Amino acid sequence: MLVDARGHRCPVPTLRLRRALEAAPAGARVRLLADDPLARIDVPHFAAQIGAQVLEQTEADGTLSFLVVRA
Repeated sequence: MLVDARGHRCPVPTLRLRRALEAAPAGARVRLLADDPLARIDVPHFAAQIGAQVLEQTEADGTLSFLVVRA
């Protein structure tokens, strides 16, 4: 599943990720795209809070990409 939150400021990217993870079955992977620099901090913190795991975090051309797996 892909969540494209580019163009939105935090906490919107994290909130969209939360909705996607809540709707996904356990073990599902969700990729979040964001361009707010605060997402570097917010997304890993949020994932840790809910027991999800950030499998991959990359940045290219100002876009942050997170691959998160639901516990």
